[in-house]
Amino acid sequence: MSQNEARYTIRSLFVTALVAIVGTVLVLELSGNIKHSDNKDHVPVGDFKAIHITQGETFRMSPKSSELHAVCENGYMAIAADIDPSFRGILVDYKNRGVRCYRPSPTAPSAIPEPDQTSEPVQEARDE
Repeated sequence: MSQNEARYTIRSLFVTALVAIVGTVLVLELSGNIKHSDNKDHVPVGDFKAIHITQGETFRMSPKSSELHAVCENGYMAIAADIDPSFRGILVDYKNRGVRCYRPSPTAPSAIPEPDQTSEPVQEARDE
């Protein structure tokens, strides 16, 4: 036997590796060790990024539209799928804080503190 003679061909090694991977996945699936979640509550809808745009600056964006749309849900931005509208998620930042749909006004009634109502009402002085 010469030194240049290969014991196994590349094709046989590739097929063996492929069969081993497929066999492992099938055994794990049939034994129930691979978990498939039907709970949509903890599944991310998508991964998003913001593009900072200054006036006069152009940016590239795909001409195709995504299969998602945004709606305002209880004051927060929600992303929903066009195909399944019930599949909806609130948009959050990197610290898991919700992104609001509107900018709150600093003079809005909810921003102004209410005066204490615990003090007794002031009685008017009467001239007699």
